Amino acid sequence: MMKKNSSVMIVNGSVAVRCSFHSLIALLVVALIVGAIYLTAESRQLIEGDDAVVHEISGNDSLSSGCDLFSGKWVFDNETYPLYKDEECTFMSDQLACGKFGRKDLSYQYWRWQPHHCDLPRFNATALLERLRNKRLVFVGDSLNRGQWVSMVCLLEKAIPKGLKSMHYNGSSLITFKAKAYNAKIEFYWAPLLVESNSDDPISHRLPDRIVRAQAIEKHARHWTDADILVFNTYLWWRRPQMKVLWGSFNKPDGIYKKIDMLRSYEMALKTWSDWLEIHVNRTKSQLYFMSMSPTHERAEEWGKSKGENCYTETEAILKEGYWGSGTDPKMMQIVETTINELSKRGLKVQIMNITQLSEYRKDGHPSIYRKQWEPLTEEQISNPLSYADCIHWCLPGVPDVWNHLLYASIFNSS
Repeated sequence: MMKKNSSVMIVNGSVAVRCSFHSLIALLVVALIVGAIYLTAESRQLIEGDDAVVHEISGNDSLSSGCDLFSGKWVFDNETYPLYKDEECTFMSDQLACGKFGRKDLSYQYWRWQPHHCDLPRFNATALLERLRNKRLVFVGDSLNRGQWVSMVCLLEKAIPKGLKSMHYNGSSLITFKAKAYNAKIEFYWAPLLVESNSDDPISHRLPDRIVRAQAIEKHARHWTDADILVFNTYLWWRRPQMKVLWGSFNKPDGIYKKIDMLRSYEMALKTWSDWLEIHVNRTKSQLYFMSMSPTHERAEEWGKSKGENCYTETEAILKEGYWGSGTDPKMMQIVETTINELSKRGLKVQIMNITQLSEYRKDGHPSIYRKQWEPLTEEQISNPLSYADCIHWCLPGVPDVWNHLLYASIFNSS
């Protein structure tokens, strides 16, 4: 009996083990199926997340039908703006951090650009980072373009966890912000005149005698030719009646120097720039943009204030539609348009980001005296703040964020 019972017990134990084994297998199969469904859904969500932005833009009838994003008005919006806080931007520039350096009136941060006949798509930092995965976005130009680059970094970095972003600057003209999880680079390259000049040093570039090699660009261009998205500007550093042009090398004594009318030398430089793009840029992958001139607000009499005043103490935007100050040169912009139209005829598209008019209204958006001063102020300057007010660059958060919002819409719309 004992043997029989033992046999039964062994059989029952075997059955129990077998049942447990089958249950475990079933659970594993269910887990694998659920996991596969979850991963598929997650992958689809990532893809659809990017596609949703494209659909939001391309599906917008007013945008797809050619709505002019640059024609509109500023709307005060303290609910959705600013898109970031200056103290939360790790890589904010002291030249642009107006709140940090004492500006109390922060209303300049709360203005949203509203096109007349359509709406800008919502700025989605994660979607743009996904679009930039394994890519380079490079801003090339002067300090105004550098300000726009800082703005873009601030707009994107809030969507990147700590430890997964870095800034690299090796003392050269190229500064690189990297979003590690996306292997995406958002970079700035200092070339204030686009072509080679004696102002190419990113730190020591304020020289009394400005010289350009209007037919030489390779020294700069080799750093950004392979970029996926290129954003250019050059304007402010040309603002003088004549430019000294060099045929030859800065390193050799046999060069030929000649003073040339500014507009002609500007035209020569843009011709060199466009010829380089036509030959060297990969047309199948590169998106090319040129920022139109950024206006200055140094003559307050142009908006109804006393002569001799400037943007200092200004806290409100200009509401008169079509306002245009004397700090903007339409002839220079015409040269840009002509150069880019010629490139288009040769099969290379460069889109002009026409930010001039919308920025003309924003006399309130400059740092004025609220920025880091790189050199000690004199007693005369301290007694007369108008004398050192910066009415050229822009506070952040502020106007350059809107430039990047427009760039964002264009990047997705072009894709």
